[in-house]
Amino acid sequence: MDTESRLSTPRGATAAHDAGDSADQAPTRKRSASALPSGRTAVRGAGPGLWTENRVGTARMPDPVRTAAVRAALIASVTLIEAVVAMFGTLAGAWVAAPALLATVLSTVVSTWAVVDVWVTRQVWNQRHGVVSSPSSAARALRRERRRERRAARSSRSSRSADRPREDRVRGHVVSRA
Repeated sequence: MDTESRLSTPRGATAAHDAGDSADQAPTRKRSASALPSGRTAVRGAGPGLWTENRVGTARMPDPVRTAAVRAALIASVTLIEAVVAMFGTLAGAWVAAPALLATVLSTVVSTWAVVDVWVTRQVWNQRHGVVSSPSSAARALRRERRRERRAARSSRSSRSADRPREDRVRGHVVSRA
């Protein structure tokens, strides 16, 4: 059952609701009480659900950008772990220090590449979806097309109003022209 349906399920709902069966086919759930150390009893199934969704004021990152950011974070964390292993290996005088140091240098290059990938993916997504208004934007053609439609609608409105007498304002006075 996903979060949305779990939140909308009334308290004390039957197992049939969870499985999608009718209420007469599935047995009902019983609430079990367990004793707490303080002597009170807790009722399972009572109270709000385990997971509650809170609305956040900022917009969610686009999926490709989020994927690249998670990848960069994982690579950066592995790089930090390798750096710590190299440091402790060097302090202990172990043989693992030299390979760990080489791996750390290589991982630093890969980590930098991953961060640049996040930046490039974000820029590409913004450009393709019309967030950035630059000449190379793919959304520019869409804006040009909308502009043409607005101009066509405006010209058709003005051609319909050409039949009526036109009023102009000259220094605050209305001048009627035919």
